[in-house]
Amino acid sequence: MLNMQVTDIGSREDGKIWHRKLASTKYGVLATVIRNASGRQTKTVRFLQVAFDTTGESFLAGDHHGNIYVFDISRNRFKLVQKTGQACTALAFNLRRTTEYLVALADYSIKCFDKDTRQLVSWMRGHEGAVSSLSIHSSGSYAISTSSDTAQLWNLDTFQRKRKLNVRQSVGIQKVFFLPHSNTILSCFSDDSIFAWESDTLFCKYQLPVPQDGPRIHYRTYAVTQDGKTFAAAGRSNLVHLWCLDSRQLLRVIQMPPKVKTVRYLDFLADSFDGGSNQTLGVLSQDGVMRFINIQSCKQLFEIGSHEDAITSASICPKGHHIVAVMDSGALKIYDVRSLTPEISKNDLPNGLNKKRLQALLRSFGEYPAKYRMFIWRSLLHLPENHAAFSSLTDKGLHSAYMCLQERYPIKSQKLQRGLQRVLSALAHWAAVFGETDYLPLLAFPFVKLFQNNPLICFEVVATVIVNWCQHWFEYFPNPPLNVLSLAENVLAHHDKELLQHFVACGVTSQLYVWPLLETLFSEVLMREEWLKLFDNVFSNHPSFLLMAVVAYVICCRAPLLLCTDKKDFEYFFHHRNSLDIGAMLKETYRLMDSTPQDVHPSSALSDFEPLTQGQYPIFNKYPTFIVEYQSQERERIRQQEVEYLRERQEVQQLHAEAVRQQAEFEAWYKQQELLLQGEEQRRRILQEEESKLAQQRARLAAMKRELKVKELNLIDSARRRFLKHQQDQRRIQLKRLDDEIQRKMALRDQETAAAVQDIEVRQMELDAQRQLFEQQLAKEQERVSQEVRAEVDTRRRRAELDDCTFQNLIQTDEDISQKSKKVLEESLAEVGQMEVDADWQAEVIKRLEKVEERHEKQRERLVNLSKQTCAKEDEIVQLMLEVEGKQWDDVVAKQAELEEERRAAATVNAQRRSLISQETEETEQHHRKLQKRLEDSLNRQKEKRFRSPCSSRGFLHKPQSETTNISLNTQSDDCFSLDRGRGELDSKERELMQEIRELRTKLAARARATDFISPSTSSIHSH
Repeated sequence: MLNMQVTDIGSREDGKIWHRKLASTKYGVLATVIRNASGRQTKTVRFLQVAFDTTGESFLAGDHHGNIYVFDISRNRFKLVQKTGQACTALAFNLRRTTEYLVALADYSIKCFDKDTRQLVSWMRGHEGAVSSLSIHSSGSYAISTSSDTAQLWNLDTFQRKRKLNVRQSVGIQKVFFLPHSNTILSCFSDDSIFAWESDTLFCKYQLPVPQDGPRIHYRTYAVTQDGKTFAAAGRSNLVHLWCLDSRQLLRVIQMPPKVKTVRYLDFLADSFDGGSNQTLGVLSQDGVMRFINIQSCKQLFEIGSHEDAITSASICPKGHHIVAVMDSGALKIYDVRSLTPEISKNDLPNGLNKKRLQALLRSFGEYPAKYRMFIWRSLLHLPENHAAFSSLTDKGLHSAYMCLQERYPIKSQKLQRGLQRVLSALAHWAAVFGETDYLPLLAFPFVKLFQNNPLICFEVVATVIVNWCQHWFEYFPNPPLNVLSLAENVLAHHDKELLQHFVACGVTSQLYVWPLLETLFSEVLMREEWLKLFDNVFSNHPSFLLMAVVAYVICCRAPLLLCTDKKDFEYFFHHRNSLDIGAMLKETYRLMDSTPQDVHPSSALSDFEPLTQGQYPIFNKYPTFIVEYQSQERERIRQQEVEYLRERQEVQQLHAEAVRQQAEFEAWYKQQELLLQGEEQRRRILQEEESKLAQQRARLAAMKRELKVKELNLIDSARRRFLKHQQDQRRIQLKRLDDEIQRKMALRDQETAAAVQDIEVRQMELDAQRQLFEQQLAKEQERVSQEVRAEVDTRRRRAELDDCTFQNLIQTDEDISQKSKKVLEESLAEVGQMEVDADWQAEVIKRLEKVEERHEKQRERLVNLSKQTCAKEDEIVQLMLEVEGKQWDDVVAKQAELEEERRAAATVNAQRRSLISQETEETEQHHRKLQKRLEDSLNRQKEKRFRSPCSSRGFLHKPQSETTNISLNTQSDDCFSLDRGRGELDSKERELMQEIRELRTKLAARARATDFISPSTSSIHSH
């Protein structure tokens, strides 16, 4: 633990994971990665989620601040690829497009980013709770996101939701995921029920039975082997259930140690040798320790983490090489599985199989099983997998010798091309001779194609082949290895002299029949399966086996070779595929290996197999360094000369192109000038033709304008006549309406006059009745007073008989005065009564006259409005008449003057009428005042007379009845005269109003006839 490196990435966006790779320790920790907040070393930003890619060489890591990092273990590099701004809850890095990855965020959304461009590819929403897991289909085209309430199936090509799984709230979803290399979806629920569904149709394929025996486990975590046949489930218990998905039966129950109370996480550790049927299961418990057990023997192999340094979650590399654990402190720890399990890295294979037993197996079957071949090769070659050393080589970039590799060796696959360039550049950086070796691409290509997804393994395999099976190849560099070729020729001479003599007779040397097979490692003459079978045997035997295989190939093809005599035929034969039984060739090779004498056997000249060293690769200097250096210098000089030549050539080409361009521009300019002159002449002709056409069109247009003008005038004239006719009709209608209104008003006035006359007659009758009643009362009163006076007169006559004579003259005078006073008093009373009646009647009449005057005033206002309208229309007529020249003007002006005089006369009559009415009103008031004054004077005089004469009352009581009657009759005649005079005035005013209306109608009719006369005249003027 003291030697463990701690890398604080801080605020850096890229850098190295470790600065120097330490030797593996018993803890197996390659590096510990932490992230402290900038400026505060005590504040650690916790990592939350990790996820490996399909190669197992890189993994994603997301921290609490929403930063997403990519860690490349093979290159020893890390890089910040995204800042999401919020914590992630799940990651997925195994999509079909290898640069894209999925991030489930705390806002319940899922985002897809590109790690190279850092661009947002898509944003998927639909969950209402935190996404706990993301499962990717083996094709990389579909994904399943799981939350506590739902699981959703997404199409990663269109990023559209394809299906949605909802469950009852009482039954929550634990996890929904794809089975590896299958279209089956496994859904696990909180009630321990597990269902398998077909991903295309969502048809339920089967359900695993819920265990009835023993306590309930409450599954919370699940894992499946890479072949999809074994399923592990665990939860709130120290028991782990293993299910066989083919038979859908519970295989076994593994009991963890007593200290394990709850299982948090399960995952299988992949192994290249097991073919996907993983045998090692990692179990992370509540104590923060992850224990790895063999599911067959149920024994613990190793463990990571501790109580002091607990693990919260982990992710295992798909290849089984590394484990990344998220610690309780928020740090990341990268574990090397081979350091944790040394027994897995041993050359001895499981079940006691070692190299000798493999060789025996190989001789029996001729090849290794295809699914175990890569693992067996890596075990046989003892590959050290020096990640740091290989990263240091690849960090130097492409070697200058292989910059233009695609020009010499064009390959359709860009991925394969880049992989070949990367491996060859690493070899050239490892040893300078490999940058000058022309045949190295041919030698390395089959291994690059075989290990194209793992450049480290490919490099180490090629390096191991060069170090062991290419011994002494570079001693005569740059010439072919004559010493190695002579070894093969000696073996051929020992076993088939006839064939060798035939080669010598045809002038064919070992450089023609041995070297083509060696420099390409048989890749040109064998098919893929044949080549794999050959190298199963090559890697399982001594390095001399490859030379023996060359000789065996030549011997097995001796029949067609003996028929060849031309050197070109030999060249073609050893560079193309031939009909050959690879099994017979391998038997021949083993025969040669066993039957060749020791002095001729190549093993005497070749060393035994030596694997590459751990940590750093061995120094390779088995070549003439001065030649390589000279050749490198010459190559560099030639390259510089080529660069200079290419630069000068490019400049010359640019100058030539510039000259050609200028010449082309001059020729184009001259041609353009000629075209411009031709175009100008052509345009001139076109303009002349267009001008003549334009003149003709103008003439036609002028004629058309004249026609249109005449038509327009005709239309205007017809519209004007139609408008005048419309105006005449409107005026006739207005006159008719006025006549109807006048007739209605006259009828109404007659009705009102008749009603007033009837009211006056009724009033007269009432006055007559009152007058008669008053006369009767006066007669009765006179009779009574007369009787009283006669009685008193008799009494006084008897008293005054004595002095009758004495006062005879005085009494006669008193009687005359009394008679005159009585007469005056009676006249005054009658006059007062009559004046009261007259005043009441006149007041009533005045009121009625005022009402009539008001109605007449309204009629006059209507007539004034009509006159105003008529004036407006007359103004319009005058405006039309101004446009006409002739004698009509004087007539119209004269008629207008007459109309003005008539208006003034009407105004004068109205003024006179108003003055008469006001004068009559004033006379009536003066008459009332005079009568009132006379009555008061007479009453005063009578009172004075009464006071002066004690006998005045007697004369008053003897008033004659005839005088009273005469006074009443006179009063009635005065009332009749006043009523007749008011009616006469109303009749005269009505006749005058009717006369004015008739005159106005006559004038309007005359004016209309004058307008009719003007219209034909105007039409005739326009026509002329």
